[in-house]
Amino acid sequence: MPRQEPVKQDPAAPHQRQELGSAVVRFAGDSGDGIQFTGSQFTQSTAMSGNDLATFPDFPAEIRAPAGTTFGVSAFQINFGAETIRTSGDECDMVVIMNPAALKAELPELKPGGLIIVDTGTFSERNLHKAHYDDNPLENDSLAPYRVIKLDMTAMTLEAVKDFGLGKKGALRCKNMWALGFVYWMYDRSRQPTIDWLNEKFAKLPDVAAANIAALNAGHAFGETAEMPHDLHGFSIGHADIAPGEYRTVTGAEALTWGLVAGAKLVGLKMTFCSYPITPATSILHYLSNLMEYDIVTFQAEDEIAAICSAIGASYAGSLGVTSSSGPGIALKGEAMGLAISAELPLIILNSQRAGPSTGLPTKTEQSDLYQAVFGRNGDSPLAVLAARSPSDCFNVAIEAIRIAVTYMTPVILLTDGYIGNAAEPWLIPDMDTYERTPVSFRTDPEGFKPYLRDERTLARPWALPGTPGLEHRIGGLEKDSETGHISYDPENHQKMTNLRMAKINGIAESLPLQTTEEGADKGRMAVVGWGSTYGSINRAVSALRDEGMDVSHIHLRHIWPLPKNLGDLLAGFEQILVPEMNTGQLKTLLRDQYLVDAQGLNKVSGQPFKIAEIESAIRDRLEN
Repeated sequence: MPRQEPVKQDPAAPHQRQELGSAVVRFAGDSGDGIQFTGSQFTQSTAMSGNDLATFPDFPAEIRAPAGTTFGVSAFQINFGAETIRTSGDECDMVVIMNPAALKAELPELKPGGLIIVDTGTFSERNLHKAHYDDNPLENDSLAPYRVIKLDMTAMTLEAVKDFGLGKKGALRCKNMWALGFVYWMYDRSRQPTIDWLNEKFAKLPDVAAANIAALNAGHAFGETAEMPHDLHGFSIGHADIAPGEYRTVTGAEALTWGLVAGAKLVGLKMTFCSYPITPATSILHYLSNLMEYDIVTFQAEDEIAAICSAIGASYAGSLGVTSSSGPGIALKGEAMGLAISAELPLIILNSQRAGPSTGLPTKTEQSDLYQAVFGRNGDSPLAVLAARSPSDCFNVAIEAIRIAVTYMTPVILLTDGYIGNAAEPWLIPDMDTYERTPVSFRTDPEGFKPYLRDERTLARPWALPGTPGLEHRIGGLEKDSETGHISYDPENHQKMTNLRMAKINGIAESLPLQTTEEGADKGRMAVVGWGSTYGSINRAVSALRDEGMDVSHIHLRHIWPLPKNLGDLLAGFEQILVPEMNTGQLKTLLRDQYLVDAQGLNKVSGQPFKIAEIESAIRDRLEN
C-alpha cells in the first residue's frame, strides 16, 4: 500500500514535525554493534506509541565475522505507521549506518531521496578498505541521490559516557544507545521503555545502565538542540486504527511457543519438547525451557535423531511429543518420522525453514522445504502439513496442528521460516475461553481391544498407554497386521495398511474449513496463491492493484497437506494462477499435480522476503500483457 505523502510545512514554522502515514527505518552495523537490540527497543517504543508495525531482523550468517566486513553486517528493519502494516516494508525511508561496511551492504535498500544517518567516526582508511571502498563515499558525489546527516557518533558517545569509567571499548558499546536516542527524537518516540529495560537488565551493573542511559539521552538531546537541515526537524506518525484489546509485540518463535502450550492444555496433555539446537529454530527451545510450570518438559538431545525418537517415546507414553529443527535437521529426522507414521502416534514436527541446501544460508529465509514436508520420507508415508503466515498466526496454527495430531493419531509438520520466526508484530492477546477444549481420551477398556481397529470417522487407531492392564500390544517400524498389530509380511495386508494410512490423512480435509479468498472475488482473471510468510507482500500487492480496478484475488493456504477439499473448484474459477514462493516452484508443482491447472510461478531464492513491488509488477505484467 502506498504510504501517505508528507504534509507540506508552513515556512513560518520551521520546527514543525512532518506528519507521515508510515515509515520504514533500517538500522545496520557490525554484528557486535548491538543492532538487533537497538531495533527491538525501537519496536517496543513504537508499539507503545500506538502504531501498527512489522519487523525484519536480518542476521549475518557468520557467528562472528571479522569486524568491519560486509558479510558481518547485521541489520534490523521496521515498518510502522498509522495505517495497516502487513510487511516490514519495501524500500527504506531512512537507514542508520554505523560503519562503511553497513553503508556498502544496505544502500541498495534505501529509496532515492531517502535519509542516511551515518557515524562518520568509523570511516577510517582501514574500515573503508575492509568494505572495499576506493575512497570515502562521504566525501564524493556517490551519495548525491540521498539526504545525508553526518554525525560523529563515536566521539559524541565517548563524551557522553566519559564519567562512568568504562574504558574506550566499554564506552563504545553504548554507541547504539546514542543512535537510538537520536532516532527516538526523529520519530517522536518515548525513551522511557528503554530506560526501564536498561535499569532492569543491568541492575547488578548500575554504572553500565547509567552509561547507556546517558548515551541514549545524549543522542536525543542532540536532535533537540542541533542545527538540523530545514526539512529534517523530525517526523510525527499518528495512532493506528486497530481493534481494542490488550496487545503485545510478539515474534513468530514466541507465538509458536505459546501456541504449543495452549494447544496442549486444550487437549488435556502434558508436553515433552525434544530438540537439538539449529538456526533459526533454537529460540523455541529457549522459550519453552522457561515454561516448565505449564507441564512442559524440555530435553536438549545429543543429535536430531535422538531428539525426534525421544519425542516419539513421549507420545507413546501419553505425553504430547514435539520436536523442532530446520531443513538439514528435518532431513535427519526422516526415518523416525516414518516410525511415528507406522506406529500412528501424534507428533508435532516444527520446521523453521532457512535458505539453501546443506548448511546453505542459515540466517536467511526461504520456503524451500515444502517438497520435503509433503514427500520427503521413504515409502508411502503421508502426514499432515500446515504453514503459518505471520508471527502472530503461529499461535493458532500451533493449536490447529495439535488438534489434528491427536484427533487423527498422526505426525504433523508445521512450517515457519526464518523471517516469521524472528520478525515481530502486534498481537491481540486472545481470550482462551473462546477456544474449544477437546480433551484426549486414552483407551482403558481391554474388552475387544485390537491396536489397529479404527475410529470409523477419523480412521485413527486407539491411544493405549503402556502399562494399562489388558492393552499390551506390539509397536514399531515393521509393518503391522491391520487389526492385531502383530508383525505382518502379507502382501495384501501391506496394501491395505498403505491405503488406510493414506485415507486417514486425506480424510483430514473433511474437518478443515473451506478455502476462501483473502482479497477479491472467488472467480475472475487471476488468483495469486500463496502460503507461509509471503502473505503480507501478496495481500498488500493485490489490495493495491484492486484499488486500481484490476481483477485479481488473493488465496492463501494454511493447510498444505491435505489441501482444502474445495480448493480445486476455487482455482478453476480463475483464468490465471500465479504462485509467488521463496523457492523454485514447489507449491506450483503441487497445485499442477493435484488439479491439472496451469499455475505459473513467481520465484525468489535470494534469502530475502518478497517486496510488495515485485509481486505488483508480476501481476501487472500478466494482466496487462
